Amino acid sequence: MKFKAHYLLMASALFLANCSDNIEETIPEEPGNEAIYPPVETGQANTNYPPAFAGQTRVNGVKTQTPFTSTILTSSLSSPWGITSLPDGRLLITQKTGTMRIVTNTGTVGNPITGIPAVNSNGQGGLLGLCVDPQFSTNRMIYWVFSENVAGGTQTSVAKGKLSSSEAAIENATVIYRANPSSATGNLHYGGRILFDSTGNLMVSVGERSDLSTRPLAQSVTAAIGKILRITKDGAPAPGNPTFSQAGALPELYSIGHRNPQGIAIHPTTGELWQSEHGPRGGDEINRVQPAKNYGWPTITYGIEYSGAVIGSGIQQQSGMEQPVYYWDPVISPSGMTFYKGNMIPEWQNCLFIGALSGQHIVRLVIKDNKVVGEERLLASEMQRFRDITQGTDGALYAVTDAGRLYKIQRQ
Repeated sequence: MKFKAHYLLMASALFLANCSDNIEETIPEEPGNEAIYPPVETGQANTNYPPAFAGQTRVNGVKTQTPFTSTILTSSLSSPWGITSLPDGRLLITQKTGTMRIVTNTGTVGNPITGIPAVNSNGQGGLLGLCVDPQFSTNRMIYWVFSENVAGGTQTSVAKGKLSSSEAAIENATVIYRANPSSATGNLHYGGRILFDSTGNLMVSVGERSDLSTRPLAQSVTAAIGKILRITKDGAPAPGNPTFSQAGALPELYSIGHRNPQGIAIHPTTGELWQSEHGPRGGDEINRVQPAKNYGWPTITYGIEYSGAVIGSGIQQQSGMEQPVYYWDPVISPSGMTFYKGNMIPEWQNCLFIGALSGQHIVRLVIKDNKVVGEERLLASEMQRFRDITQGTDGALYAVTDAGRLYKIQRQ
């Protein structure tokens, strides 16, 4: 019996160590020592809330077997917030205070790009996430999210503009969408990520602005805050958006019930949208976002108030509200994220990589059948607040930190 149990454990370890759907290509002929490890999270939880299902939190740890290296390409960025690849392999990066920079994949930083509308960079605001048009090579269009000063306070806004041929400026910058209502009482929880879906429309994450007066609006279909939105390149509601049954529902809504979604990514094989979300004291989440679904905030949560008080009725499940695929307690403050696709490190295929702010590491989640089955923490010894991460055209991962660093992570 002991021999059989040992073999079952080793077989389970090999299953979890692989992120790809094609398991046979990467399992060695003889069992190795790449067994599953204890959960990477060992800190005391803030609550004793039970998870809704096995594997929803504190799954077993995994370790990358392929040797890889990380290199600091530059430390001269100023509070970088968003990063994306240009078609030629260079990186376009937003800086929180309101500028963009182009950086080569060897670390040469270009001059600040001008022509960007003013941002309010107080608190968690500023120049936030960005993406380039799928036809960038011909139209040179860029889209970004920022915190904008408006009548009545600040709000999460979306803009677009053309990168000049000299790469010195954004031409004809235009605000195409504003997430109402604005908030006059705080400068937190803007959300702020943006990407293109497979139909050529924009997915935008918007936070609920944190204030107790705005928090309930995450559940309101007549408000754009606390939501994932789907809009066209011109800022109009995208064709094919879901229909919410409540009266007055905004046609740009894709999903509701979000707190502060700072990461979104498209799964490379399923095409589904995944999202990272800041919880309060405990309850950071990873969600598989489906149209017209309600993700619960602030009615259900695995976190508590920063004061230690329960939130709402102190419940974690309710009919009609979605459970997170995964959550953390204590928090890691998940921010920008990307799925890995490519052959540079085959065992990373289809894994989800997330920058952790308060956690000060990069998360690798192994996902099977839409469930997290393994977690790894990378670059924890760097002690950096990882703000965003993307995969370059060369197959390497590139990550930026609040301290101004740009890392390149690749096979050794």
